[in-house]
Amino acid sequence: MTQRIESKYTVTRVIKASALLPDTRTLFEHWDENRSVKENIQMAASRNIFGKSSRVRVSDILKVFEARYLRSNGTANAIQRLLDSPLPAEITDRVLYYYTALAEPILYDFVTETLYDLYQRGRQVISKEDALDFIRDAVRDGKTEGQWDSPITVNRVAVGLLSTLRDFRILNGQKGSTKPKPFAPVHLPVEAFVFIAFDMKKDGLSGARLIHHPNWRLFLLKLSDVERLFIEAHQLNYLRYEAAGSLVRLEFPYEDQLDVAEAIINKWQRLNYRRA
Repeated sequence: MTQRIESKYTVTRVIKASALLPDTRTLFEHWDENRSVKENIQMAASRNIFGKSSRVRVSDILKVFEARYLRSNGTANAIQRLLDSPLPAEITDRVLYYYTALAEPILYDFVTETLYDLYQRGRQVISKEDALDFIRDAVRDGKTEGQWDSPITVNRVAVGLLSTLRDFRILNGQKGSTKPKPFAPVHLPVEAFVFIAFDMKKDGLSGARLIHHPNWRLFLLKLSDVERLFIEAHQLNYLRYEAAGSLVRLEFPYEDQLDVAEAIINKWQRLNYRRA
């Protein structure tokens, strides 16, 4: 499983980065699977593929992407294949969001602790004050790099969190609006679910532990939602899933992430072209 980065919360990545979806697609449009991650990063910097006026900004973006998507050649090549396919953004953006959350501790904790709890209790919107409360608690508990004493800093981080979640469509709302943001409808396409589940399973996570894993809270999914998605994936022959009480058997017929990406793309094309 791609491990989530566990470190103290930092200011710069949340304020400067957000979802960066257009730049992410630009990076992988230029990605060469025959080159190493290091070589691809050097290429992106030297060619300024993002079209930024500042080399510092380019360097900042590449550092963010290195933490999110480029921790291994296998992951990077699989993401490149997904983004280069006809799969719609509602599928691929969910995969990008998953890796972003694993790389950004403050985002992961805000969603899996605060947002998930509020959503399950029936809240329909998230306000900036909810994010500010979360950040103030984090500062008090020593989870941040430094004390973040400046109210301006705390406010910018809160805005950055909500903007990132809006860009990834976990929340709805207008860009730049200060109004509370409604929760987007909970939706994890089965194709994205299979790719993420394989990433979580590939290092030996047992079936039961995988079903109950807190990573699914990133998508605001309840246990019954996760079980339903495993059943759907089983029915589509993406994987083998058997459950009897607390015993869960889970098998994937794939060698690596690129293999599962190819299977998802091929099946999606067959199903959708048949409907067309």
